[in-house]
Amino acid sequence: MNFLAPLVDRPTDRWILSNARTGVVLANRIEAAFDRTTRNRGLLGRDGLDAGSALILAPCQSIHTWFMRFPIDVAFVRRDGRIVKAVADLRAWRLAASFRAFAAIELPAGVLASTDTRAGDELRLTAG
Repeated sequence: MNFLAPLVDRPTDRWILSNARTGVVLANRIEAAFDRTTRNRGLLGRDGLDAGSALILAPCQSIHTWFMRFPIDVAFVRRDGRIVKAVADLRAWRLAASFRAFAAIELPAGVLASTDTRAGDELRLTAG
């Protein structure tokens, strides 16, 4: 099952992204980038990503931080929400990829470490 299905079905609802293993909330403001235009734009042109926010890009197996003004954390996940690769503190002018991923979840730098979120963990979206 695709863990993003509820977000696709009800994009205007409020969603909470949490780690199933720890129960810790990673983000309570979710932005979806599910079409070509929003995926290509991503976080470019922004000055930062607010605490508690996440940008979910799908389908997406790789991201870049060219021209970005701030570092981010990235969780690459399968369709079921399982993290296949976690990249912490990805700075400007870098690439990150996981060819086993279905989606990339971009978070403020430091979120993965502060929430003890790592590869193998399952992420969940719940209505908030």
